[in-house]
Amino acid sequence: MASGQEELLFGRLALHYKLITAGQLDEVHGLHSLAGGRRPLPEMLVEMGYLTQRQVEQLLLVQRDYLQKRRDAQAVAPATAAATAPGDGAAAAVSAAPGAAAAAAPPAATEGAAAGAATAADEAEPAAAPPWLDGAAGRRQLDALLQVAVERGASDIHLHSGAPVGVRLIGRLEDLHPQPLPPAAAARMIEEALDDNQRALLASRGQVDFAYSLPGRARFRANAYRQQRGVDAVFRTIPSDPPTLHSLGLPESLARLADLHQGMVLITGPGGCGKSATMAALLSIINQTRADHIVTIEDPIEYIHPSRRAIVNQRQVGPHTASFARALRAALREDPDVVAIGELRDLETISLAITDAETGHLVLGTLHTNNAVRTINRMLGVFPPNQQSQMRAMISESLRAVVSQRLVARADGRGRVPAIEVLIVTKAAANLIRESKTFQIRSILQTGAAQGMVQLDNSLAELVRSGVVTREEALLQAEDPTRIP
Repeated sequence: MASGQEELLFGRLALHYKLITAGQLDEVHGLHSLAGGRRPLPEMLVEMGYLTQRQVEQLLLVQRDYLQKRRDAQAVAPATAAATAPGDGAAAAVSAAPGAAAAAAPPAATEGAAAGAATAADEAEPAAAPPWLDGAAGRRQLDALLQVAVERGASDIHLHSGAPVGVRLIGRLEDLHPQPLPPAAAARMIEEALDDNQRALLASRGQVDFAYSLPGRARFRANAYRQQRGVDAVFRTIPSDPPTLHSLGLPESLARLADLHQGMVLITGPGGCGKSATMAALLSIINQTRADHIVTIEDPIEYIHPSRRAIVNQRQVGPHTASFARALRAALREDPDVVAIGELRDLETISLAITDAETGHLVLGTLHTNNAVRTINRMLGVFPPNQQSQMRAMISESLRAVVSQRLVARADGRGRVPAIEVLIVTKAAANLIRESKTFQIRSILQTGAAQGMVQLDNSLAELVRSGVVTREEALLQAEDPTRIP
């Protein structure tokens, strides 16, 4: 048996004797895969506190005894090995070793333990098809898949016709199961998650954005689309409750942005860096501290914000409004104090957002840009040349702050941590925007710590100095590598 198979058997044995739960085993398997299989699975189980060293030693003795018996049986009579494979070995093991659940079956109980090991190995070898590969796949199978992915801590779940189901763990994409997802099963699972209107949009346009809920567990922002092999979908995990700045690993100083009453605050960064979560955290602060009217425009609705001190109305492009632009026009007549825009996608949406900010509202929005300077240039770049001068003046007067963030893998392998850049638009920064000298904003970021400004490279350097991330990971995200210690 190969090393990987031996580690799989070890995990099955620990699960069989109820020393760990299935969720704990899935978690360790995920971290084991991320480490490229270089660290022994038993060692990781001990390090995470799921097994003691004594339990590991006992399980290894049971495993070794079973493997030796299996090798002996195969050497003497291969047919015997086949005859003793699946069957009622689990019942024999439990009855032969009644104390196994508490003590991991001491070496003396090797006969019953070996039978239990055979059952565990036969369950894993060959691997049984997971429920989402069932020929009658549908909503039930989709829920089973999403449940497993949530338990593993996946940020994204990929359903691709004719390819293995993938999950993104700590920023890396890996297969959840090696067996490909049949195109017919993928189509049934995805279509069961859609309502009639969404199915019609998928059929007519080839793609559709939607939200999907796993009751009591999580919500998902999803996109389904057609491609050459069939129908695919990607689900982004969204926790049931809005996050806090603390839970996201963001500095509490960002809470001051929730005290603004007018102007525009932009949260930017590459895809999957947590922009929506940061905006949700700021909205949650406003919702709990101010008697305001909050209107969100999203595609689809992600975090659910129940009205607390504020009144919160959440609108989704599609079922509630035809477009971001139409919703923004209507917002001016809905007496909002705060307008949150899921994504600033085009000239019309950006123009209306600036107008809303100029008319005395606080506007929060997200944008796919990598830093503060590029964000301002991107905002200006969508407008034709004959409007550039006017838009520079409008943006300089309405923009209050830009928060740019990226997620960096932690050194201990337990998730990712945000590195941020924060630009507070002071009078000096506004003048540079108006005078088309945005390239000089970098110097303001370097000297603006007293105003709450942070430069991305300084944020990365601090994470390296504190040991939270490795220097190698920081260098992958740095704009000026010489600033990383």
